[in-house]
This record gives sequence, structure tokens and C-alpha cells, in this order.
Amino acid sequence: MPAHFRIPFVQLDVFSARPFEGNPLAVFPDARQLSDHQMQAIAREMNLSETTFILPRAPEVERERGIRVRIFTTQEELPFAGHPTLGTAFFIRGSSGASEVILDLHVGKIPVRFYGVPGEPSFGEMTQRDPEFGMQHDRAAVVKASGLRDDDIDPTLPIQTVSTGVPFTIVPLRGLESIRNLNIDLRGLSEYVQRTSGKFFYFVTRETTDPKARLHARSIFYGGEDPATGSAAGCTAAWMVAHGVAKPDESVLIEQGIEVNRPSRIFVRASRNGDRVGNVRVGGNVVEVVRGEICF
Repeated sequence: MPAHFRIPFVQLDVFSARPFEGNPLAVFPDARQLSDHQMQAIAREMNLSETTFILPRAPEVERERGIRVRIFTTQEELPFAGHPTLGTAFFIRGSSGASEVILDLHVGKIPVRFYGVPGEPSFGEMTQRDPEFGMQHDRAAVVKASGLRDDDIDPTLPIQTVSTGVPFTIVPLRGLESIRNLNIDLRGLSEYVQRTSGKFFYFVTRETTDPKARLHARSIFYGGEDPATGSAAGCTAAWMVAHGVAKPDESVLIEQGIEVNRPSRIFVRASRNGDRVGNVRVGGNVVEVVRGEICF
């Protein structure tokens, strides 16, 4: 590699049609010359929830297997994440007008379909892996681990771990007051997660700021707060259908990021066939905000 290396990137705001809202994402269009160590170092430098690296291949390979993409947080590589999948697919689509982009992630092929209405921002929707429903958690154990109060938790819905590629433990809270005043014991949560089947917690409540939204959500992510968590939203779509919060195939809005001044709009739906929930779809808008180069 040259002593002075320059690699271009694009920064997008995902799950928003307006700049400076939603969840920021850095996309590196051609990372074939980068090592794993360099990708991780660049992700730390970008200091966003996630950074993605596209690894172009021969057109015939991409037609058969999808476009290879790797996803890094500031601390580790993830097998799947929602807003990086949607944002990277938007970037790849560009102005081509393609109706679908298929990404090849560590979890396999993830299709993103695009829908457009003349004069309105384009809308993309990814189909996530079918959900795996994990354990339902003891409320007292979660309260003790997280620093929540017992009366913060909605007693009518289960605390449950669900995965569509990354396992999230979904914690239903009573209302906006409970979710706005979250004061989480991060060490306790981390220790609890290591003992159970989840990787991250996703806090939701049926009381919302926007009356059109079905849930208000927050995600504490590596000690910070994630403005929009598309992978958790997919898990939550399956959870909602399984527990009667949403009807099968009903498109519902999850609002997130309001507490960190990055309002995000995540549209989700999931199908049901008997007792089996599947066909999880998560969609939203994306807007480009920055183009630049990393030099090292």
C-alpha cells in the first residue's frame, strides 16, 4: 500500500428524508485495499454507530451472490445491522433507478427494494432474516440489572430476546416518562447480557410523540445512544406481531432518536403463518450529506 493513501467515502443520514436527522452512516465505496485492522481503525475515526465497506467483485459474481459489504462499529465488526444495510443499498443504487439491490453480508443475502412516488424522496425496504425468538426474561432480573424501577416496565407485554441477525432484548416500558428518564446501569446491563441470549437492549413504549407512530424507542449502544437501530426494529416488528401490538403485514412506524436530537422514522412490518412470524421488512428514507476522503 502507498505510504500516503487516500480513500473516498460518503456520509448518509438514514431513516430520514431530511439532512442532519436520522442515523449517520459512512460508506466506503471500494475497500479492497484495506485490511481488517484498517477498516476497524477507520470506523473508530469516523466515530459513527456504524461504517460500511464495499468490496466490489466481478459483475457476474455480484449478480449471483450480491454486493459484498462489511459492517463495523467503533469497537467490532457486526454480521448484520439495519441502518448500514439500508444506507449502503441507497448509495449503491445511486441514480440508477434500480428497483432492488442485494447485499452479501455475513448473515447472507439481504435484498433492499425501492419504491418511489414522483416528487417525493425514494423509499427503501430491506427484508431481514426470519426472526429467532429467544427467551422471555424475568422482570425482576431485568430491573435489577438495568437500574430501572419495577413500575417502569409495561406488565402487559413480555421482555423478550429476538434476532434477525443480531439478538436484541426488547424491553417494553409504560410510557414516555419512563423512556425519557432512562438512567441505565451500563455495567449491570453488560453483565446481564453476557449471561443471557441478547447482545443489546431495545427499550420501547406504546406512548409516542407522533400520533402516527406505534412505538417510541431508545437504544443504548456501546455507552452512547443510537439514533435509529434498524436491526432492532426488525426484531421488534416480529415481537409486535407475535404479541398483538401490530397486525400481520401491517406497516407501522417506530420513532427513535428524539432524545438525542436525531429524529428517525423506521417503518416495519412482518407476516404471520399460523404460529410462525417471518418476512420481516424494515424501511425508510436516506439522504446524502457529506463526501470526502480519508488520508493516511
